[in-house]
Amino acid sequence: MDSLLNSSRPAVFCPGCSHDKVLHALDQALTGMGYGGKDVVIVTDIGCSGLFDTFFNTHAFHGLHGRALTYATGIRMARPDLKVIVTMGDGGLGIGGAHVLSTCRRNIELTLLVLNNFNYGMTGGQFSSTTPQNAQVGSGFLNKLEKPMDICQVAGAAGAGLVSRASAYDKDLKENLREAIAYDGFSVVDIWGICPGRYTRRNKLTPKNIKANLAQLPELTDFMSKNARMEYGKAYRREAARQKVPSDPVPIAVTCAAPQSGRREVIILGGAGQRIITAGELVCLAGASAGCHATQKNDYPITVMRGHSVSEIILSDEEIEYTGIENPAVVIALAPEGVKRRMKMLEHL
Repeated sequence: MDSLLNSSRPAVFCPGCSHDKVLHALDQALTGMGYGGKDVVIVTDIGCSGLFDTFFNTHAFHGLHGRALTYATGIRMARPDLKVIVTMGDGGLGIGGAHVLSTCRRNIELTLLVLNNFNYGMTGGQFSSTTPQNAQVGSGFLNKLEKPMDICQVAGAAGAGLVSRASAYDKDLKENLREAIAYDGFSVVDIWGICPGRYTRRNKLTPKNIKANLAQLPELTDFMSKNARMEYGKAYRREAARQKVPSDPVPIAVTCAAPQSGRREVIILGGAGQRIITAGELVCLAGASAGCHATQKNDYPITVMRGHSVSEIILSDEEIEYTGIENPAVVIALAPEGVKRRMKMLEHL
């Protein structure tokens, strides 16, 4: 196949934007590896990098800002036969930092391309997590107060196996991308580029500057050896296959007839540690064994052995569509904490 680019939606970026070079390098890498449109999913983030999914004639998913890796993880786990490529800007990287770290720790086979142009280009040129401290950006002096993040060092420290830096203007960028795409695990490519619409209006940055700045950075650790381990999806499927198949739920046999018909509402008011929830479950089981439909709603705080514990139970010989209780037929009050929690309801009984 000559190209995976979408002929009905030609790529359009701002004049001089380096994203265009990354787009074509990615296309050349994928086609050179023999991938067809049905073999690839392009998952994109918000921002200028989010245009990639519309420019490729492949499967695509466009997500929320910073969340692209979460969708890509689900796609890869469900369809390990697909090659999943994620494009994200430095803005999305900062917003979705926790997702980036989680993906590094998992080592799931995804390729993350960070289109790093040192600012939030689409929203006005504000500073991002990679903006140099001496840059002039649309958010005033704030970038001077924060140290820019080294994407590759963070990714490698978090567990990513293949991490690399590149310039969008490198002649061998497609080879760099091919290596990342072929890696059996999580790969990250930090691709430095130019945002002519915002960043370079106030900051001098040229392909030559980018090359020089990249050359000044210390060499990356051999994270591929340091973080070598089984790819997450393979490890997950291996461990899942070892698990015992859970038995089917035990059905509740009807062993008696309910003494009353219609809808009966019961509320148990108690305190933590009194087994209020268990008592509610027993009432539901008793109702089910009498052929009734049953619902249970529980209310308790996050604290353990302290606070209220309330269980609301409904038994009915018809399906229960509304689970609210306003006028219970039975109130079992066992502790002041639970009574206080439902005082307004009790006042109307």
